[in-house]
Amino acid sequence: MSISVKRATIENLNEVSELFNSYRVFYKQDSDLDLAISFITDRLNNNDSVIFYSHDEDGNALGFTQLYPTFSSVSAKSSWVLNDLYVSSSARRLGVGKKLMDTAKSFAIETKSKGIALETCEDNLNAQALYESLGYEKDVGVYNYFLSL
Repeated sequence: MSISVKRATIENLNEVSELFNSYRVFYKQDSDLDLAISFITDRLNNNDSVIFYSHDEDGNALGFTQLYPTFSSVSAKSSWVLNDLYVSSSARRLGVGKKLMDTAKSFAIETKSKGIALETCEDNLNAQALYESLGYEKDVGVYNYFLSL
């Protein structure tokens, strides 16, 4: 199977929104394609994030990743938060996730950023194995805090 990755634009809204909806369902959210379309439309129109998606030679969407910009005051550099990585169940174990992650890394280098941060669930062992195989290191010695509003 030939896998290609490209940066999403508003012309790719349907493919990316369907993948995004499936991603949310994977994380135990109710399926809501209208919500997915609205969210992805806003991200693309407002340039809030950068989305890369993969497809096969027949144009079937296989997966996506979404990066959000952030900044480090200490290093005075930008970096990216990889908030989402999703590969459709039929395309897992075919290298789609690795190809998306490699594209994200190339983009981060191209934009001269400090790096890429991400998080995943403790029980998502497949994702952890992928990230660690690509050189990502698990944070130690820090606590993450979150304020729900």
